[in-house]
Amino acid sequence: MNIESAASALKELGHQTRLAIYKELVKAGLTGMSVGELQKRIEIPASTLSHHLSALMSVGLIKQERQGRTLFCHSRYEKLEELMAFLVEECCAGVSCPRFEENLTQGNSK
Repeated sequence: MNIESAASALKELGHQTRLAIYKELVKAGLTGMSVGELQKRIEIPASTLSHHLSALMSVGLIKQERQGRTLFCHSRYEKLEELMAFLVEECCAGVSCPRFEENLTQGNSK
């Protein structure tokens, strides 16, 4: 991941509603979540949700898949991993980040 891609992803995640959407999709796991269920959880109008989903898709953080008449959204975990790796490798500039590394190995989210 380059700095432009990382900045774009972070910009989109910097919006409170988009971060809430992304959080729900990451927590949904590999099965993802229907747009209808996501709308219920986030409690925003469908048109507003569509706008935010488009923004997250434009930077590759999520993808959509139609299953019959239902549209599902999924987190693209590989992009999240790339973003996290970029932050550790580029922003830590070779300096060990022990607390971050410890949290990753223990599965903590703090």
